[in-house]
Amino acid sequence: MRRKAALSNSTAGVSDVPPDGGLPTSAAEGVARRNAVAEEQAFLDVATARRDRLADHLLVELSAEALDAMEQARQRMLRQQYEELRRAQDGLVFGRLDSLDGTVRHVGRVGLRDEDKGGEPLLVDWRAPAARPFYTATAGDPQGQARRRHIRTTGSTVVGVDDEPLDGTVTAELVGEGALLAALDQRRTGHMSTAISTLQREQDDIIRAEATGPLIVQGGPGTGKTVVALHRVAYLLFTHRTMADQAVLVLGPSPRFLQYIGQVLPALGETAVVAATCDTLLADVQVGRDESRLLSEIKGRALWQPTLERYVASLLPRPRELKLRWEGDFYVITAATVAQALASATQGRPYHRARAAFAEQLHHLLADVVAEQREALMDEMEEGFEDILARVDRSMADEHHSTRPSTGSQVAGLLSEDEIEHLRARIAENATIARFIEAWWPTLDPETLLGDLLADRTLLARFAPQLSPDEITAVAAEPASWAPSDIPLLDALADLLGEVDAPQPQGEFLADRARRQRGWVYGHVVVDEAQELSEMQWHMVLRRCPSRSITAVGDIDQAEAAHRHTSWAQAVQAVLGDRWTAAELTICYRTPREVMDLTEPVLKKAGSHNAPPRAVRSSGIVPWELTIAPAELASAAVEAVRQLQQRWRGGTVGVVAPADRIAELQTVLSDVPVLTATQSKGLEWDATLLIDPEGVAAEPRGWNGLYVALTRCTQELGQLILTPQSPPR
Repeated sequence: MRRKAALSNSTAGVSDVPPDGGLPTSAAEGVARRNAVAEEQAFLDVATARRDRLADHLLVELSAEALDAMEQARQRMLRQQYEELRRAQDGLVFGRLDSLDGTVRHVGRVGLRDEDKGGEPLLVDWRAPAARPFYTATAGDPQGQARRRHIRTTGSTVVGVDDEPLDGTVTAELVGEGALLAALDQRRTGHMSTAISTLQREQDDIIRAEATGPLIVQGGPGTGKTVVALHRVAYLLFTHRTMADQAVLVLGPSPRFLQYIGQVLPALGETAVVAATCDTLLADVQVGRDESRLLSEIKGRALWQPTLERYVASLLPRPRELKLRWEGDFYVITAATVAQALASATQGRPYHRARAAFAEQLHHLLADVVAEQREALMDEMEEGFEDILARVDRSMADEHHSTRPSTGSQVAGLLSEDEIEHLRARIAENATIARFIEAWWPTLDPETLLGDLLADRTLLARFAPQLSPDEITAVAAEPASWAPSDIPLLDALADLLGEVDAPQPQGEFLADRARRQRGWVYGHVVVDEAQELSEMQWHMVLRRCPSRSITAVGDIDQAEAAHRHTSWAQAVQAVLGDRWTAAELTICYRTPREVMDLTEPVLKKAGSHNAPPRAVRSSGIVPWELTIAPAELASAAVEAVRQLQQRWRGGTVGVVAPADRIAELQTVLSDVPVLTATQSKGLEWDATLLIDPEGVAAEPRGWNGLYVALTRCTQELGQLILTPQSPPR
């Protein structure tokens, strides 16, 4: 809401509870606090009433029957607007900007206009340019603002405010420090929530960055990289409306992670989003087994893209003379003509689309040959017929002295264009011709084709000469069911083959249609934990977004995948080249300082040259360790989890352990997640119990995994250290 106000800093630092947890230091501060809360409550009441009226109006509009496609499209738009308003019940208003000229703007989850003031802005959408100073203004760069206020609400009630003067009288490292730390200290629920009221400047810069090419965001634990990626989706869909017509793809590392973040974008009003992992991108293909790290690394290399291109190219038919039967007669298409048609059909087209293009050309060629032979036959007949007519003409001239000759041109055998077009249509519908094309240029199945290639050492040596004999033997010896590294190969092969028939849209909602079509082109793609992607998985990403409008977030120091990349440049060079932009998140908000202090030596052992992100908060809880014998593990883990659950009642506790101890621990810890370091990526809990950290470090790329495991908590970290087992006597 834009309005002039006499600015007073009397409420600076005002909150429902002072930072030290005590009562206001003076009666004046208490009065100021109550006045500020009452002022914002009055505004929230107005905004809520306006939102309710808009929602009611939209419901009336939606009750009307949609009679045509245009009206149906309009109703989908109205439905999205209604859902956005409905979900804005909590946190409708969360901020306020008081400018130096006295103008006041309130910032919230959605934009609202004041119907009583000629449609002036009542509430500014957090994604709008006018709201940006709320996230980026500082005392050193106030951007025309005198004060920023964070408004905390529960439902429709204002429970507190935090003011930040931007005139230099108060300096703070964080934007809305009180509100941010309060949010970070809240109990974890097992689901990520929105952070639109507490985004920080470096996060907002990335959220609002241009979407003109790949943006790769390096962020250590707790820097909010996932929050940034998801809020960037909401911002881009708000700013670039056409992007919503193509949907956005969000790729995460695991189904558990997707479940964890699943409420964020709907809460922000965005539904044109498909969430998947690389393993689930092909809707009709299931991963049936695990695989060794060696084979995962081999089949993740970029060399497979040209390998598969050569393989499919070898399956195209070779030019030769074609002899086709039509209505009892044989007709020949010369090898030169076939070669020309093949070159035209295969130019820039996948295998099956090239076949369809060639078939169409063949129908035309056959019709032309049939017409030409028919005309030639008529010409031969006409020559003999003209001799007869000439004799008749001479005879008639003698009898009637006629000066008008008769010629054979009046009975020419040329087919009209309409007749030739009709002939082409008949040829195109002819089952015999279709069977001939299918036999000469057969339909291919990507799963069968890939299975044949991977099981055949000769084919592998021919089309993938970069592989060593030992690598070829390892690939060919794999079981028949699909492993995770096979999915990108199948995707590449399916793309090179193309669809046999054009896919038909299925599903009422855009996201459903996009999810079911392998070849769907998205408006934007977000990749979380992007450091884990192989080069072939990067190809999968780029295939779904040829415009290269991609946001990838991750931490190269947390990489545990089988590939050998230790920098972003190495990770994306084969697919993106140098055409990408780097950004970095440097501040750790989630993980407490006490835990982050443990990570620097772990990073060094992982081979990292990066410093860990700088933690800005302390939980006041020193990480603890308990040394136990291996035989005591089950009972010690149960007791440690019980104590953590008591201390963090209403929150969450997670357990991280080496892969070979997961099954044993899951049998005794059924009420908490028990995960490997890799499985815990992107997740957070109030408290983490890390079991056998040395065992985690001993796994492949284990120091990277230990770095992940140490940094999952927001409050407390406990570790169970196992004593070495004594050798048998």
